[in-house]
Amino acid sequence: MFGRRGNEGFGKSGGTQVAPPAAVTAVQPPPLMPAQVPVLDEPMRESQPVRHVAPPPQPRKRSARSEDYYQTKTQVFSALIDTIDLSQLAKLDTESAREEIRDIVNDIITIKNYAMSISEQEELLDDICNDVLGYGPLEPLLARDDIADIMVNGAGQTFIEVSGKIEESEIRFRDNAQLLSICQRIVSQVGRRVDESSPICDARLPDGSRVNVIAPPLAIDGAALTIRKFKKDKLTLDQLVKFGSITPEGATLLQIIGRVRCNIVVSGGTGSGKTTLLNCLTRYIDLTERIITCEDSAELQLQQPHVVRLETRPPNIEGEGEVTMRELVKNCLRMRPERIIVGEVRGPEVFDLLQAMNTGHDGSMGTIHSNSPRECLNRIESMIAMGGFTLPAKTVREIITGSVDIIVQAARLRDGSRRITHITEVIGMEGDVIVTQDLMRFEIEGEDANGRLIGRHKSTGIGKPHFWDRARYFGEDKRLAIALDEMEAKSRQ
Repeated sequence: MFGRRGNEGFGKSGGTQVAPPAAVTAVQPPPLMPAQVPVLDEPMRESQPVRHVAPPPQPRKRSARSEDYYQTKTQVFSALIDTIDLSQLAKLDTESAREEIRDIVNDIITIKNYAMSISEQEELLDDICNDVLGYGPLEPLLARDDIADIMVNGAGQTFIEVSGKIEESEIRFRDNAQLLSICQRIVSQVGRRVDESSPICDARLPDGSRVNVIAPPLAIDGAALTIRKFKKDKLTLDQLVKFGSITPEGATLLQIIGRVRCNIVVSGGTGSGKTTLLNCLTRYIDLTERIITCEDSAELQLQQPHVVRLETRPPNIEGEGEVTMRELVKNCLRMRPERIIVGEVRGPEVFDLLQAMNTGHDGSMGTIHSNSPRECLNRIESMIAMGGFTLPAKTVREIITGSVDIIVQAARLRDGSRRITHITEVIGMEGDVIVTQDLMRFEIEGEDANGRLIGRHKSTGIGKPHFWDRARYFGEDKRLAIALDEMEAKSRQ
């Protein structure tokens, strides 16, 4: 069957069985490319006058796929596996391998005489190429830059987040085995594994998108895959101003805070934009500074030339070889850092980060899950206690106030929009209580007819912030004064 392929070195010989592509890891996934657009226009009949030409039909949406389509795809896929030699295919570059697969699939469709429209045939070709070479049904979603999150709950259910709202996608997997195979393909590229013995895994895609997988038996209805996508175009503070996340004066204030080496904690809930905001703040670090980042899965995208990126490592199958966040942060101090940036602080490593901030590594940054600046301070205190440190409460709070200068609070509001809700200074102690002051906060004033929240960023009327002397040392005091005056003037309007 299909002897033409065999003559070119890609056909099977002697009926040898080849494992299905679900188990293949030798073929590397292609770069994330936009899905091919099927050509649906039919040629115009000569007898048909031009004035009567109907507009071309709209591309078929994936929701229109029927059970027959998936059954046909399974049959074609099986015929492809019986025909092609995957070991030879793995030696080709991505584009050549894709062309070989498309040629064979076209032959199969012709010989088997499947009744398919042009659009279905194009979609089938793309789907099968993605199954063999890429991330299968995920490819069309990964190609879309308007999607922030992809959430797969087993083979038959996929949700996406678009414009802050979660909606169900028409994408589905052939079965749970295919889904788990794609999860294994993703995590294996960063040297990690996910299976029954190690069912929880954090990883990343080549573009930096963050991936979390939890596999059976922990996930009862099939593997649960969550992907936090990164935009191809990196966001800046100027773009956050255009989106209404912050005012121009607030953005200037954040630029100055990043420039004058304040120690910053970015606080916020899940999906509030903490990592995006941290990326924005790092753009104002001086190009000559040595920066060391510590993350569970590397997702920060720093633009400076002198950056060392460190990543934690889970234990191997024997339970050995784990490298924790705390070990990374402690090791940073031996690497002559000028700034230490921790992607997400969630445990006792917070104590080591505070120690670094308080011992000459000004301008260090990190993110933490909390819903307000005050709660952020409480969480830092709790994480220190969870680490087994038996320090008096007042001593812990003095360490916090001596280390953290600014808390920037991000939030995703109920209408799906993301806002920077607070820029808060940590001033010091009064008795046993940490004293803070808001430089700016976002106040909700109502909502419009479409349910979008209406609000304003307002100045709190504080004259000189606590870091004024630091700003003057870096020559930013005049720009800071102008930004604060403009914030105050707009707040009175």
